[in-house]
Amino acid sequence: MIEKLNEIFKKGSVTYYNSSYFFPPRVREDVTKLYAFVRVFDDLVDNVPQKVEEFYNLRKLYYLQKKGYDTGNIVLKNFVELSEKKGFEDSWVEAFLDAMESDIYKKVYYKIDELLNYMYGSAEVVGLFMAKILNLPEESMYYARMLGRAMQFLNFIRDVEEDLYLGRQYLPVEDMEKFGISRMECVQGFDEFIRFEINRYFEFEKEAEIGFKFIPSRYLVPIKTASEMYKWTAMRIKKSPCIVLSKKVKPKRNKIVITALKNFAGVYIWRSLNLITR
Repeated sequence: MIEKLNEIFKKGSVTYYNSSYFFPPRVREDVTKLYAFVRVFDDLVDNVPQKVEEFYNLRKLYYLQKKGYDTGNIVLKNFVELSEKKGFEDSWVEAFLDAMESDIYKKVYYKIDELLNYMYGSAEVVGLFMAKILNLPEESMYYARMLGRAMQFLNFIRDVEEDLYLGRQYLPVEDMEKFGISRMECVQGFDEFIRFEINRYFEFEKEAEIGFKFIPSRYLVPIKTASEMYKWTAMRIKKSPCIVLSKKVKPKRNKIVITALKNFAGVYIWRSLNLITR
């Protein structure tokens, strides 16, 4: 059962999947259940052509599973059990499903406020789910949202080519207009536009990292590793912005693992020094 969920998780995100190996086994299992749920809905609306009927059918099955019916769907079954165990709020799940549904009919985002509203449901609530899985304190919730926001915003920058293929544009049109461009092509102003968005990502990320102080050391290693891999990706793109129009920039597995091992030592040294200096 968990093998199937693990396969869904692995297929969905190289960075998250490989970073998650550094969680304690029980926590990693819960993280796998969460990301399997997120991926199955996301994959339906990202498919070409979109699997619209399947999306709505799966959403109906989720509600049945939540009411106590055995739908036979192990992804939904495990997520509902996890949700009840960890106290996920129904409004978070609804926000996520609504965001996935919006990918069916909304293709272009014109203003940053529109995009922030979308990202609450598609990414920030995932941060909230993670905070609950890790039993983090209430004061960490805002920062958990910000980390979800930062990472997804970078995904939008990194995945420009892929989203164009899907007929979507997440990066705000109003931002493009500031730099005098009207299409996603390597034309004058494009580099400045992408660097502007990269700087916005770093602002979100910087805010999110304030919340790292709330995360126990045994959980911080994988989160810090994923965060650093996103920053590495951002710097690669910032150096050569037009790259997003031709390839998907992402770290190799060995880089993720090496970074995690460095963080494993670094996090405990950092925490020990903080205790000494208090």
